[in-house]
Amino acid sequence: MGELALGPIMFGASITLLNADHYGVYYKGMPVYNGKVLRRHGDVFERTAKGYYHAHGRADDTMNLGGIKVSSVEIERLCNGVDSSILETAAIGVPPSGGGPEQLVVAVVFKNPSTTMQDLNHLRISFNSALQKKLNPLFRVSGVVSLPSLPRTASNKVMRRVLRQQLSENNQSSKI
Repeated sequence: MGELALGPIMFGASITLLNADHYGVYYKGMPVYNGKVLRRHGDVFERTAKGYYHAHGRADDTMNLGGIKVSSVEIERLCNGVDSSILETAAIGVPPSGGGPEQLVVAVVFKNPSTTMQDLNHLRISFNSALQKKLNPLFRVSGVVSLPSLPRTASNKVMRRVLRQQLSENNQSSKI
């Protein structure tokens, strides 16, 4: 099971991106095959015991929380309704620096950006309550971060992979 990688030369594939680094989005961190860097597809696939492939959706839209696969969109739908001051949220599964199961971090964009750490902690408690009552009693929000805006693609999709990378780097640097 893993993210699908494609040969770097494909008919109809883009060669530039308008609002992002083409190399960073499609090639950075990808393996080399036959001397060429593979291109990131963005979907998670599983190869079954019989050799078939089963698609599991977008790599950056699902997370594994305590062994339970969950959609970011489900969590975000609940979190968006917790407080009227929230403009939008992004739920990200962040791997802890020492290994282990992913930790749920919610990135929040507020309608009024003057929030405090106390507000974020109160929001984390509210998120936990909503998730545990309406989705799964085992889910727990480990942290809430406030952002001025969420990173988006040219087609306005939230780039959770970018957020995951930023949050993972912050997690690593705070442990040093």
